[in-house]
Amino acid sequence: MASKETGENGKVNKSQAIRDFFAENPRADSKTVVAGLAGRGVKVSATMVYYIKSKLGQAKRKAKRERMALSSRKSGAVNPVEIVLRVKDLAREVGGVKNLKQLVDLLAE
Repeated sequence: MASKETGENGKVNKSQAIRDFFAENPRADSKTVVAGLAGRGVKVSATMVYYIKSKLGQAKRKAKRERMALSSRKSGAVNPVEIVLRVKDLAREVGGVKNLKQLVDLLAE
């Protein structure tokens, strides 16, 4: 059976090699990745490294958006505008935003 890094025909999957390199060195720049993979015998271009790195970031952003959407659904407040209006009303009741902030700070302690 073929490994994750090599395809069925025995060739190296360059995209997977780049992803694996970023897993080992998350802060590596494209030149470092190209040089590091060249040392392993995998020839990749800087353009491909940039593309794979952007796709990795895109996946992280999508996962974060999904987590935030799920948590907002669990909070019970569907309309964020409604929440803001309720907070403004509460601020008026306690004498302004400054007083509301002081109350929130006291509750946080």
